Amino acid sequence: MIRRSLFMGAAAALAAPALLRAGPAFAQAAAPAPLAQAPGFFRFRLGSLTVTMLHDGSRAIPLNAGFVRNASLEDVQRVLAESFLPTDTFRIPFTLTCVETPNGLVLFDTGNGPSGPNAPVGLLVQNMRAAGLDPARVTTVVFSHFHGDHISGLLNADGTAAFPNAELVVPAPEWAWWTDAGNESRSPEFQRATFANTARRFAPYQGKVRQVAPGAEVMPGITSIAAHGHTPGHTIYRVSSGNEQLVFLADITNRPEVFARRPDFHLVFDFDAQAAEATRRRVFDMVSTDRIRVTGYHFPFPSTGFMAKDGNGYRFVPSDWAAAG
Repeated sequence: MIRRSLFMGAAAALAAPALLRAGPAFAQAAAPAPLAQAPGFFRFRLGSLTVTMLHDGSRAIPLNAGFVRNASLEDVQRVLAESFLPTDTFRIPFTLTCVETPNGLVLFDTGNGPSGPNAPVGLLVQNMRAAGLDPARVTTVVFSHFHGDHISGLLNADGTAAFPNAELVVPAPEWAWWTDAGNESRSPEFQRATFANTARRFAPYQGKVRQVAPGAEVMPGITSIAAHGHTPGHTIYRVSSGNEQLVFLADITNRPEVFARRPDFHLVFDFDAQAAEATRRRVFDMVSTDRIRVTGYHFPFPSTGFMAKDGNGYRFVPSDWAAAG
């Protein structure tokens, strides 16, 4: 018993200096390094086509009573909480759809554009390069609408064309609205900056813009579908290859955890909220009934899957990654 006590006392004596030395080391530990993420791209097959989803980052905005025009802040927060999302801010992701076709590399919209070294958005070009896609290889940029987060990526930081070899395909109604200064006074005040931004972003592409009417074929396998409401000419696109197809939903809805579940919510960003709701219901009915794969601009990355009818709303079902190879 005495021998055991002596042994334990000696061990404690030896350990004490080590613990004393360790104390300051723990206290002075450096702050953890920022979390580094893997490049934001994801590929899947659509018939004979290769689709690459390219993340442009995300931005958190304060959540206030005006975010949804026809619902209380408490109602919006309840839906957010049910979807395990924060209730004081609203994080908006941005993800672009890029399709390798027999007619060249097609990019749908262009993202936020260069936004500074520490900005949470503007990651499109670096994620394209990580995916082995050179912006100079893009032969066609197809636009859904002209909000800044969709067209600002047309330019490099120095103002030159980010996609120098691309033809730009634009919805004719969208082009007509935002290139006519007479429409500025007829637009919501917070969207009036779109007129000047449209002129600036498209300027280096003079002679390379092609307008398409609703329902027109952009190129073999890609067809435009009128989806007005979010903007006067907001347009979505059907991409087909063999028996497979997808619909690029653009801004039919913002985050589906909220605005697909509650298609009656009128988002502050919508130009014509009533028309946007009617379009949302029509398109979601179509893609859910026909079980068509979708890609969404503000969906959680990798932003592809299916829409399922769920009560009075819809539920986004991310695609099986294993089946996407």
